[in-house]
Amino acid sequence: MPLHLKLHTQPEVPLEADCICPDIVQSLKNNEITAMTVFHGNRQVELGEFFECNGSFDGEINIDGDLSNIKHVGASMSFGKITVEGDIGLHTGAGMRGGEITIEGDASDWLAAEMQGGKIVVKGNAGHMTGSGYRGSAIGMQGGEIIIHGNVKNETGHVMRRGLIAVGGDSGDFTGVNMLAGTIIVLGRMGIRTGAGMKRGSIISFNKAELLPTFSRNCEYQPSFIKFYISYLEKNGFSIDSSYLNNSFERWSGDSVELNRGEILLSGNKNK
Repeated sequence: MPLHLKLHTQPEVPLEADCICPDIVQSLKNNEITAMTVFHGNRQVELGEFFECNGSFDGEINIDGDLSNIKHVGASMSFGKITVEGDIGLHTGAGMRGGEITIEGDASDWLAAEMQGGKIVVKGNAGHMTGSGYRGSAIGMQGGEIIIHGNVKNETGHVMRRGLIAVGGDSGDFTGVNMLAGTIIVLGRMGIRTGAGMKRGSIISFNKAELLPTFSRNCEYQPSFIKFYISYLEKNGFSIDSSYLNNSFERWSGDSVELNRGEILLSGNKNK
């Protein structure tokens, strides 16, 4: 039976709950879990002031309630599974090294910031800076997978170094900005300045996009690896038109200010 945490009191200000992590609760009894210290604004309080705890940890934590004001859940986790039955707040899965987080609702900003491994699935939408590096950091996502069924906001994959980010809906502005490696797939539409400053890596869009003039069109072809991505995303619950299996993609290289070593693949794009 998994450990079950239920929010019974909504915090007035964001609650710093990085203690909700398999690595931390694995050897604790329920009364010890509710006695863990968290920050509520500038006050130190016990987790039990906001959550009730039932069940026992068997590698999995289930969390119920509107957690949009709960921060840092699953930060730096290395194993196990967390399931959030609703929305979740800032910095979920930040620095995550392994395990899996499933969010049945929406995720706020800085989801999986500087993630190193593991997998995060968001059934709803995600906020700004998903899979990105923190301000001033040159290291963003370094491994793992982020699967978002809905839309995502700006600067997804900022300074990304490795891993996969897949977006079933639309992506905001500056997708893949300054990325160094890794793969970003967007099934919907992308905002402006996609791939700005990218050094390496791949951004794959299943729709048209307006690219910066620092990107140049190389060719149009049918990438053999697209079918493997489609198959994998379908296994993760994405609905993808079968016609994309035989679609041609335009390959654009850039950013020219970074020696044109990154690539953006666009399906059906008519840019010249």
